[in-house]
Amino acid sequence: MTIAIFTILLAALMPIVCAGIAKYGMFSKHPRDGGFDNRNPRDWLSKQEGYRKWANAAQQNCWEALPFFASAVIVNHILGGAGITANLLALTFIALRALFVYLYVTGKQATRSLIWLLALIVNVALFFLPVLFQYL
Repeated sequence: MTIAIFTILLAALMPIVCAGIAKYGMFSKHPRDGGFDNRNPRDWLSKQEGYRKWANAAQQNCWEALPFFASAVIVNHILGGAGITANLLALTFIALRALFVYLYVTGKQATRSLIWLLALIVNVALFFLPVLFQYL
């Protein structure tokens, strides 16, 4: 298993971490007192404010980014582009996405959008890496 393949697992766990951030500290409170409502988790999350709301939005964004990233890694491997560069790009993507989540949860929108764009560019590069190496 390459590092790039392993990063798919990291990317798949990232939205779960975001969900944990959104719900952190609210399991011990009863739902009628504002605590997490496991019967209606989406309703509860939709009523949250501040970092909890942003962590939930980051969770959704992580789920949205996962299929493209996993596809880019798999296509890269199928086309023979796996190697040090692919591993570095995949790790860079994970690092950028982790920074993206931090910026999202802390409410730093302008920087967050720039990091999102950089992660997208890295993902596209990972996808096209095998084609690039054919012509080098």
